[in-house]
Amino acid sequence: MGKLTGKVAVITGASRGIGQQIAELFASEGARVVCAARTMNEGEHRMLEGSLARTVALIRQAGGEATPVVADVSSEADCIALIEAARSAYGPVDVLVNNAALNYYLPTETYPTNRWVRCFQINVHAPFILAKDVLKDMIPRRSGAIVNISSGAAIGPGRGPYQDKTVRGGVMYGATKAALERFTQGLAQEVAQYGGITVAAVSPSQVVPTPGTIHHKLVTGIDDPKGEPPVLMARAALLLATEGADKVNGRVTYSQQILKEFGWIEKAAGRGVTTRGSGFSEI
Repeated sequence: MGKLTGKVAVITGASRGIGQQIAELFASEGARVVCAARTMNEGEHRMLEGSLARTVALIRQAGGEATPVVADVSSEADCIALIEAARSAYGPVDVLVNNAALNYYLPTETYPTNRWVRCFQINVHAPFILAKDVLKDMIPRRSGAIVNISSGAAIGPGRGPYQDKTVRGGVMYGATKAALERFTQGLAQEVAQYGGITVAAVSPSQVVPTPGTIHHKLVTGIDDPKGEPPVLMARAALLLATEGADKVNGRVTYSQQILKEFGWIEKAAGRGVTTRGSGFSEI
């Protein structure tokens, strides 16, 4: 029996990268997985490879169960429709993974306001709307898990003076991920009264080679030696979704840190291990 046998899991941003890896791993552990993203078929995204059809096909080929749902999580209506589609397909939602994210590497002084707002809609508002909806399933049963995918970008540059004056355009993304981590711990404290619900956040300990990070030149390719295999983030999300709330509720952590802490891997490096994490991770 898998760690998620009989559970219903909704995963946003499941068409590629970390979201795809989480969807495949959760399905292999017995979950009935609802895969959500904007790209249904290969080639529809004008820049990046990956699609819901491919993710679902891979899951089904491996003997798992999955349903694709096209959703633009910047829209509240689409968020609500996504959860309703999950309930219609499989029943009440047991696990929500908020993985979908949007980023533009632009300096603040020239950042288009409409892009800034859209990023906050996807990176911050969608996790709130989706969590609010799935809690309708979790609270009556006093059971469930919400896993928010954060980023090392939440760790700011600290106060000046600054020797490094390079403008990397990461202000917006860092701000949204810091907000997501604060939301995680705030919601975790609110649901603690129900005993069996977990709300947690996890970031990669090292940059993960994905179509997106390769496109933005954060890594040189899928085999970049400074990168971290996507499966480590998937395993960390699985850990947070299956360990008891008394152990992981309210945790803001890093993939290799949490996996080593629970004995799922022997060696670890990167954020939370060899370098410090965000302030929220240390609370």
